[in-house]
Amino acid sequence: MSQDSKVKTTESTPPAPTKVRKWLPVLDPSGDYYYWWLNTMVFPIMYNLIIIVCRACFPDLQHSYLVAWFVLDYTSDLLYLLDIGVRFHTGFLEQGILVVDKGMIASRYVRTWSFLLDLASLVPTDAAYVQLGPHIPTLRLNRFLRVPRLFEAFDRTETRTAYPNAFRIAKLMIYIFVVIHWNSCLYFALSRYLGFGRDAWVYPDPAQPGFERLRRQYLYSFYFSTLILTTVGDTPLPAREEEYLFMVGDFLLAVMGFATIMGSMSSVIYNMNTADAAFYPDHALVKKYMKLQHVNRRLERRVIDWYQHLQINKKMTNEVAILQHLPERLRAEVAVSVHLSTLSRVQIFQNCEASLLEELVLKLQPQTYSPGEYVCRKGDIGREMYIIREGQLAVVADDGVTQYAVLGAGLYFGEISIINIKGNMSGNRRTANIKSLGYSDLFCLSKEDLREVLSEYPQAQAVMEEKGREILLKMNKLDVNAEAAEIALQEATESRLKGLDQQLDDLQTKFARLLAELESSALKIAYRIERLEWQTREWPMPEDMGEADDEAEPGEGTSKDGEEKAGQEGPSGLE
Repeated sequence: MSQDSKVKTTESTPPAPTKVRKWLPVLDPSGDYYYWWLNTMVFPIMYNLIIIVCRACFPDLQHSYLVAWFVLDYTSDLLYLLDIGVRFHTGFLEQGILVVDKGMIASRYVRTWSFLLDLASLVPTDAAYVQLGPHIPTLRLNRFLRVPRLFEAFDRTETRTAYPNAFRIAKLMIYIFVVIHWNSCLYFALSRYLGFGRDAWVYPDPAQPGFERLRRQYLYSFYFSTLILTTVGDTPLPAREEEYLFMVGDFLLAVMGFATIMGSMSSVIYNMNTADAAFYPDHALVKKYMKLQHVNRRLERRVIDWYQHLQINKKMTNEVAILQHLPERLRAEVAVSVHLSTLSRVQIFQNCEASLLEELVLKLQPQTYSPGEYVCRKGDIGREMYIIREGQLAVVADDGVTQYAVLGAGLYFGEISIINIKGNMSGNRRTANIKSLGYSDLFCLSKEDLREVLSEYPQAQAVMEEKGREILLKMNKLDVNAEAAEIALQEATESRLKGLDQQLDDLQTKFARLLAELESSALKIAYRIERLEWQTREWPMPEDMGEADDEAEPGEGTSKDGEEKAGQEGPSGLE
C-alpha cells in the first residue's frame, strides 16, 4: 500500500473503544440480548394500548381491580425507564464496527426523536390523581408514545423467525383486534353517555338479568363492534344523531381498513414481500434450502446474521436492477449522486472527468462482507478489484491473525491482479489476504469492465499502474529485468507494427494505381469496341451479297470485276 493510503487508513480508523464494566455491558443491536429485551417491551406497550382505554370506558373494571392496576401501571413505567437505560447502552455500527463508547452512544441517542418520545411517554401525568382521584386512567394516555418500540420489536422478530409469512398474518390479526377493542370500548362509553337501554342500539339496561356482569358488557360490546367493522350487518338501527355519527364513522373505518384487508387477504399474503424483495435479497428461499440440506447451525447463523444486517441497516445489493428502467444518463446521475462521496475519496478518481465517474458507477457491483470473512486470499485468481465504501478490512498473514495494514473507506485493492503490470511475477494471482474486520460494504469492478472504462482514460490507467508498481516493488514481486525486456519487446513490436502499417499503406497506394489503370484500360477497350460496332454497320449482310451474285450470273467478267473491286474496297474499308 502507498504512504497516502496508509495515512488515509490512519485517519479513517475510529478511536479505540473504551472498556465497559461487566455489569453494564453495551448491547449489540443485532444480538440476542437486545432482541429478547425488545420482546420484553412488547408486554408493557400492549398492556397500555389495550387496558388503559378499557379501564377508561368500563368504570366497573377500573374500580374492581384498582390495586392490581396500580401495580401493573408502575411496573410498566419501570420497564419504560429501564428501556431508556437500555437505549443508552445499545451500540451502533460505524464503518461496520460496533461502537461501544457510552459517550458517543448517549450523544447520538439524545439527538433523535426517539429520545423525546421516550421522555414524553414517562411524564408523570398520573400525579393528577392527587386532585382528580385515582379513577381517571386517561391521564396515562401519553404511554402510547412508546408504540414505535413495538413496531421495532415486530420488525426484528420478522427477520429472525423461520416463518415470516405466518408472523405477518399474526401481526395483522393483532392490529385488527386492537382496532375492534378500541371501538367496542367507545361503543360502551357512548351507550353509557346516552343511557343504557334507551333504545335498541345502545347497550341494554344492566338492571336486566345477565347484563350487569362485566364480562357480558365487554363481550357484547366487542361483538357489536365486530358486526359493524366487518360490515356484516344485522345490527339495530340507530335512533339518535350520536348513534348515526358513530355508525357512519365505523362504516368509513371499515371501508378504508378492515374490509379492504380482509377482502384482499390472498393478494396481501402473496405480495407481502414485494417491497422488500425489490431492495433486499429474498432470504426465505435460502433458509428453506439450508433447512432441506441440513446445513450446520453455525453456518446457518452466519447467513441469517448477514441478511439481518442488510435489512436492519437498509443495505442494498441489487442497485443496478433497481435503476435498470431509468434512462442511461439519468441512471448515471442518480448513481453518481449516491456514491460520489465514496468515489471522491479514492485517489485515482479525485481529479478525473465527470464522464469517467458516470461510466464507472454504472459498472460497480455492491457487495457486503461479514466480520471475519475473507474478501480474497493470496494465490487466488484475480478477476475483479474492490473499492471500500464503508467499513474496515485488514491485510493479514496466512495465519489470519497477524495484521500488516488496515484499509478504510475510500481505499481500493485488487487492481494488481487485473492490471497488466509489466514484470509482475505474480501474474494474475492475488498477492495478499484481505479480511473484513466488521461488516464491510465494497464496490466490485470486474477485469473486463475496468479495461473497458480505462481504455478511454489513459491517465487514470497510468496512475493505477504506477501505484501497482510501487506495491510490487515493496513486496519484491516486480522483476525489473523482465519489465525492461517486456518494454523492449513491446517497443520492437510497436516498431514492427509501424513498419507493417507503412507497407500496408504502400500496398494500398499501388493497388489504387493498378485499379486506376485497369479502369482506364477498360474505358479504352469499351471505346474501341463501340467504334468497331459503328463501322461494321456499313458492311452488306449475307442475303444482300447473294442477290448481288444472282444478278451477276449472265457475265462472268462482270462477276470477276466485282470481286476484284470488292477485294480492293474491303481492306480499305476495314482500315
